[in-house]
Amino acid sequence: MMLPRLRFVASFSAAAFAAVVALAPLSARAGAQAEEQLAPAVATLMSRAISDQPAPAHYAARPELRAWVAEMSRRLAARIPDARERDDFLSTVHYEATRAGLDPQLVLGVIQTESAFHKYALSIAGARGYMQVMPFWTKSIGSSEHNLFHLRTNLRYGCVILRHYLDIESGDVFRALGRYNGSLGQVDYPMAVVGAMNRSWLYAPVVTTSTALGAAAAPTVTR
Repeated sequence: MMLPRLRFVASFSAAAFAAVVALAPLSARAGAQAEEQLAPAVATLMSRAISDQPAPAHYAARPELRAWVAEMSRRLAARIPDARERDDFLSTVHYEATRAGLDPQLVLGVIQTESAFHKYALSIAGARGYMQVMPFWTKSIGSSEHNLFHLRTNLRYGCVILRHYLDIESGDVFRALGRYNGSLGQVDYPMAVVGAMNRSWLYAPVVTTSTALGAAAAPTVTR
């Protein structure tokens, strides 16, 4: 189930944003998402999103994703040495982020900041896995049988939860990240995530001449 897509809120000028990002810390300690009473409709929506099917077979083999996975894999090699594990991780990140309406690069920034790409990371507050998900979420929107150290389960929960916070904050990424970390109103964590994304995970696909000509010749499709 695809949730509404991310809408960024320009709460900083470009110059101010760049200046603050430059001062962002290189890492931030995982926080603790606050347990909240979800409205029944919200809980139902999130539960459905959690229970949807995993990424289709050979998802990362799609032509439009090969270049992204290859480039991100190169950048991630020092952190996840095994190539197959790395590609599985990246394809799952891309799929879960996209289906939740999130930028995969933002999700990589969250993972770097929360767990430094350690699958079995466990915070003092009890947050677990790559995206440091608090266990209470399995009771409120999932199942007590869900293993938050499992790759797809952890990323599915993390992306659905971040999408939920973005919806609460009307697309304001900084406030949503603060909620995700349990530090709403403080700038350190959002700046750490955005700084990690900007330093390590920004991606612009290479457009070749043939690709550009093909795109120019292709008919326009209106959805």
